[in-house]
Amino acid sequence: METNLSNDQEEVILQELASKKVIQLKSFYKHLFIYTIALIVFLLKEYTNLPLQFFPIKYLNWVVVIIWSAVIVGSAIDLFASYKIFGHEWEERKLRSILEKKYKKQKWE
Repeated sequence: METNLSNDQEEVILQELASKKVIQLKSFYKHLFIYTIALIVFLLKEYTNLPLQFFPIKYLNWVVVIIWSAVIVGSAIDLFASYKIFGHEWEERKLRSILEKKYKKQKWE
């Protein structure tokens, strides 16, 4: 399989993909931090007698925590386990096939 792209063009595309992955990681860690704080506050509200009944915390209940936990687990699986399932070789093959489809020139015979 030979692509019509030079190594410089492939390197630029790989650099863009890497920067997107870094942005996804940064977003996930921010979300995980907020989730951890909210979970601590929820547990304090449920199992202590602290007066935590003001606006946003008042609506934090078991349903919200369970759904939020499922979202966090799903995001973590998507972000971290996809590397193990779809390894580096698979990513390179897929990237090359996408690039070939994009830049493939039609030949008339």
